[in-house]
Amino acid sequence: MQTSDFSYSLPGELIAQYPAERRRDSRLLVLDQASGLTDSCFADFPQLLRENDLLVFNDTKVMAARMFGRKESGGKIEILLERLLPDNRALAQIRASKSPRAGSRIAVGETWLEVEGREGDMFILSLEGPGFMDLMAEHGHMPLPPYIQRDDEHFDESRYQTVYARQEGSVAAPTAGLHFDRRLLSELQKQGVDTARVTLHVGAGTFQPVRVENLAEHVMHAEWVHVSAEVCEKVARTHARGGRVIAVGTTSVRSLESAAANGELAPYEGDTRLFITPGYQFKVVDALLTNFHLPESTLLMLVCAFAGYDEVMAAYRHAVQQKYRFFSYGDAMFLSRKQQA
Repeated sequence: MQTSDFSYSLPGELIAQYPAERRRDSRLLVLDQASGLTDSCFADFPQLLRENDLLVFNDTKVMAARMFGRKESGGKIEILLERLLPDNRALAQIRASKSPRAGSRIAVGETWLEVEGREGDMFILSLEGPGFMDLMAEHGHMPLPPYIQRDDEHFDESRYQTVYARQEGSVAAPTAGLHFDRRLLSELQKQGVDTARVTLHVGAGTFQPVRVENLAEHVMHAEWVHVSAEVCEKVARTHARGGRVIAVGTTSVRSLESAAANGELAPYEGDTRLFITPGYQFKVVDALLTNFHLPESTLLMLVCAFAGYDEVMAAYRHAVQQKYRFFSYGDAMFLSRKQQA
C-alpha cells in the first residue's frame, strides 16, 4: 500500500483544541467486526468489556519537555527534548532562525546548555549542574502537539497526562488513556476487569509525516519500551480463560507486539522501531481503544492493519460526517480485531 492510501479529508474545526469538560465526556465510536459501527459515549465503555478481559495501559508520563531560551548571540530558540541520555545529556529538536553549531551554547534561564553535535534531525545537548529534570521543573512547558494551535495553559499540566502516569519520559501523551478518570478505573476493577501496565516513552517522531510514498522505504523512529514478566503472565492467563487482551492506545499495541516479535510474548526492555501496516499478523492484542489519528500517519496505518483498511477508513468518514472531535484532545474509537486469513 502507498502512503496516499491513508489520506482522508478533515475539516479544521474538528481538530480538538481543548479537552472535554470531564475526561469521560468524550464520544466513543465502536467498530465491531460483526455488527459494524455504533455511536456511543465513553462513559459507557465499561459495558463493552467482559469479566475476563485484560486492559493494558501505557503508564508513561509526559515531561515538561518544551523550553524556550536564547543563543549566545541573543537570538531566540525553542527546545523540545526528545529523550534523556546518560551523563546529563539529551536528544532534542531545536527551532531557531538558524540552527546552532556544535560547540555553541544555549541559555535556558540562568543555565547554559552546550550543543555537542547532531544525530540526524536532532541535536545532542549537555549541561553541568542538577540535570534536565530540574531544568524542566523550573522552565518546562507541556509539549502540546503541533495541531493544537495555542500556548499550553495551566490545566494542560494535568489534562495532557493520564491519571495513571508513572514513568516519566514521553514528549507526547498516550492519548487513548486521557479518557479514563479514577472513578471509571474503580468501576472497571469492581466489574472484574483486570489491568496491566507497559511503558512506551512516546517520541516527537509520532507527529512526523511519512515522507515517502512507498511504505517499505519509511524508517520508523525509535521509542523505548518495557514489558515486564508480570504483564506476559497476565496476558497468558487472560487468553487461557477465554478473555480478550485490550490495548489502551496504539503505544500499548506496539509495546506488546514488539515484545512478541520472536513469535511469543516475552519480557522486553529496549528500543522498538516496529512499523505496523496492513498485512501485519497480530500476535497478542484482540481489541483496541484509540483516538482518531492524522491522515497518512503511522498510527492510522496501524489501526487499519488491526481492524481492516476498508472498515477503518469508512469509520473515519462516518466520524467526520458525525462531527466527532479528532486527535489528542478528541474522541475515541473502540475496535475489535479483524480476523486474518
